[in-house]
Amino acid sequence: MLLVVLGVFVIYFYVITKYRARPENKDYVPPEIEGNTKWETIWTVIPIIIVIALAIPTVAVTYKLVKPPKVEAATTAATGKSLTIDVIAEQWKWVFKYPAQNIETVNYVNIPAGVPVNFELTASGPINAFWVPALGGMEYAMPGMNLKLWLEADHPGTYQGRSGQYSGRGFAHMTFNVNAQTAADFAKWVQTTQQTAPKLTQQAQDQIQKPGLLSKPLTFSSTEPQ
Repeated sequence: MLLVVLGVFVIYFYVITKYRARPENKDYVPPEIEGNTKWETIWTVIPIIIVIALAIPTVAVTYKLVKPPKVEAATTAATGKSLTIDVIAEQWKWVFKYPAQNIETVNYVNIPAGVPVNFELTASGPINAFWVPALGGMEYAMPGMNLKLWLEADHPGTYQGRSGQYSGRGFAHMTFNVNAQTAADFAKWVQTTQQTAPKLTQQAQDQIQKPGLLSKPLTFSSTEPQ
């Protein structure tokens, strides 16, 4: 962008300096010029080439991101081909539901490293945007919509996620951690959570859906209020 801006300003100041009106040439009338085919072709073709050069890799990568990443055979045998997590953007917190594991977490999410995770996004309040910068791109979470985003952590670690869409006074605090674990640690966490975490109650559900911030992350061993 800076290269383009500098080029434009160099030409601009050159033209207004060379062709400016001068007192000694007050009677000068510039000739009528229909155009210069050569230069008009050049400054039309170059932007077209630039746009095509940018569009081809952009379109290719965009279609590639719609599909889940490939997984190594050893990882697939241990954890399965992929994991689906439902994400709900509340005001101002993130709810993660594991349908297959019957687990719900709030403001944090655990995933197995090396496994593609299909995040299915929606919102119960204003439009939001789900974003884990270290793992991939950003996708919107909209009321009444079910949008998808594939993410994968190459190795265990903790990655910060956040809202990428202004949604009110609690927006700046709408953050969460993505904890990528080994396959064994993730399986152990699932088993422990199913056995020890409290069930999701209607009272807890109402508190989560109420606009406001939470003092700490929450974990439940069910995804529907008891």
